[in-house]
Amino acid sequence: MPRAHRINLIADPEWDRERFRIVREWGVELPEVVNISINTPYPGTESWLSDGARVTSRDYRLYDIQHAVLPTKLPLAEFYEELVTTQQVFYRKHMGWRRLMRTAGVVAGQLARGQTNFLGSLFNLERVFRPEYLLADHQKPIDYRIPLPEGEPSRHRSSLYVLAPRGRKGRAIDMATERFVDETRMSVSP
Repeated sequence: MPRAHRINLIADPEWDRERFRIVREWGVELPEVVNISINTPYPGTESWLSDGARVTSRDYRLYDIQHAVLPTKLPLAEFYEELVTTQQVFYRKHMGWRRLMRTAGVVAGQLARGQTNFLGSLFNLERVFRPEYLLADHQKPIDYRIPLPEGEPSRHRSSLYVLAPRGRKGRAIDMATERFVDETRMSVSP
């Protein structure tokens, strides 16, 4: 039996209602299991170095890819409504016995590996993943604050690497390939 594909999308805090609508329409057309999370900069990552100074919360509990910690284009409550609606639409396409039977291979494979969260989420998503719960988490007292990055955010390409690139050392590619990679590497604009 071929292995089922899963698609994980990362919602950018800059998304508006129209972007969420387009993503929902696209995801419903796919036979794969689609999941959506939120772009979250984590300390020690390139996105933390470039966007960490813009975080709206330093509450460690919110750094779980389900809460927005960067400014959102939509008011936060509306952003969460769109996020939850999108995830519900993706999960509902697998609801019902007929659809569940079509997804049975995916569910069985996950259960065989001890992963019960997808099956449980099909039946409990609307009870536990709600916009008002996500929003309420922002109001809780903060026990642990993530420290902000020190200094000005850098957009210089070489400073965005947590571990500096080592060039060809340790890789089995020729100099022509190395030059091609260096010449075509995407640059970060200021």
